[in-house]
Amino acid sequence: MICSLCPRHCRVDRSYQQGYCTCGPLPRVAKIMRHTFEEPCISGTKGSGAIFFTGCNMNCVFCQNHALHNGADGTEYTPEMLSDAMLALQDQGVHNINLVTPTPHASVLAEALRISKSGGLSIPVVYNTNSYSTPETIRSFEGLVDIYLADLKYCSDTLSSKLSGCSDYFSNAFACIREMYAQTGLLEIRDGLAVKGLLIRHLILPGCISDSRALMRTVRDTFPPDITVSLMRQYTPTEQVRSFPPLNRRLTDREYDSVLDFCLSIGLTNLYCQEASSADTSFTPDFSAPFPGRG
Repeated sequence: MICSLCPRHCRVDRSYQQGYCTCGPLPRVAKIMRHTFEEPCISGTKGSGAIFFTGCNMNCVFCQNHALHNGADGTEYTPEMLSDAMLALQDQGVHNINLVTPTPHASVLAEALRISKSGGLSIPVVYNTNSYSTPETIRSFEGLVDIYLADLKYCSDTLSSKLSGCSDYFSNAFACIREMYAQTGLLEIRDGLAVKGLLIRHLILPGCISDSRALMRTVRDTFPPDITVSLMRQYTPTEQVRSFPPLNRRLTDREYDSVLDFCLSIGLTNLYCQEASSADTSFTPDFSAPFPGRG
């Protein structure tokens, strides 16, 4: 597998060599769980069937799921095993299948989804991504993914370079999000649950309010005014940023309200908002705990 799934274009053969994401030819899974801490239209009342993959093509200094960064960790799954896991989650009654950090494993996941759909998977599939991908990779999921839960982290290349190790984040992520929208359109909700469409997530970072405003203005200028945006307040400083101001503190009420008020003032009103209490490590899954076995 000569890998060119993301903008880094490492072009390594992952059967014997690792690229930036440190992943091998098959995805490794850190946890499979009924996840209840996504947006209400994703988690619903019965939870989202989350599959957390290890490995990442970004290097965010503040990563809330830092334990998953090493793609050599976790349990290796074949496409058939992933299909079995998806169908098992569906049998447990979850509202959707939630693929978390899927890009490094895109080709295998597309195959797993085709197998699971032919085997009876009928609930929506959520592609939960940092959006640092390529339109070609996203295009390979057309007809396989129902909902794109897409991060939009930065507008500034300087900021993305400093905080996430990629100076070309915005141009690539925004191109991918436009492809996601072209595939699925605006978020559709039935009986309180998302069934199809794009939901853009933005984690507001302390000290980065001007970048958040610039990002939201670009969203407003590009998509219909009823595009769904989740303004996330859950930033929680980790041990890695203890000496990295201003990321070594939580977001203030004033900072969050400033971005929220700005969105409303420019016509972005289809918003999910978070309370200050969301900034707590208790909402981060325990990846050291056991999870259901293969299939």
